[in-house]
Amino acid sequence: MTDLLVLGGNGRTGSHVLTQAVARGHRVRALVRDPHTLQAPHGVELIQGTPSNIDDLRKAAQGCAAVISALNNSRASDNPWAKPVSPPMFMTEATRNTLAVMSEQDIRRVVVTSTQNAGDGRADLNPVFKAVVRFSTLKAGFDDHDGVDEVVRASDTDWTLVRAVLLTEGSIVTPVRAAEAGADKPGTRINRADLAGFLLDTVEQGTWIHKAPLVWNARG
Repeated sequence: MTDLLVLGGNGRTGSHVLTQAVARGHRVRALVRDPHTLQAPHGVELIQGTPSNIDDLRKAAQGCAAVISALNNSRASDNPWAKPVSPPMFMTEATRNTLAVMSEQDIRRVVVTSTQNAGDGRADLNPVFKAVVRFSTLKAGFDDHDGVDEVVRASDTDWTLVRAVLLTEGSIVTPVRAAEAGADKPGTRINRADLAGFLLDTVEQGTWIHKAPLVWNARG
């Protein structure tokens, strides 16, 4: 059993993290802007606040042994040209605050949801999609993921950056595969519930420390 702080628990992936973490017997705390909008599983302690405010994070992190971040730089929809909802570099600032609080409270373990082509993975984007990113509102999200990648790698925590391929909805259905970039040819999709399970596995098993594995659903 681990005392977990979950960031982004009101999101599409974070909600799966909360549900599965409680089912696995962890003590779970979630920092959310408005607890009344989140139907959290029984046993999740909701702390009102935002990771953009370091004092809110200090309160939420007290007594926790690990942090799972499922934060996202949101848009009004999944359309590449949809209006951004999150402030610019929201995830980067929240992650910087999180790492500072972890240092203050001697919390070592952090697992952060990332995306396939963040950081040094940007070079692997095919030219067409690279152009879409450049000229759409996707660029803000990719820039933010790059910022997260940079501050996490520079920290002295036991970090893992989990780089997901295209995210899909649904319940747990297929095995998850993981490999460092270039070590295997990844699949194209991963179910959000399966991603949540992988995030928890890395905490429970102490795996992928100081690494950024790509994760995808294996074919059934």
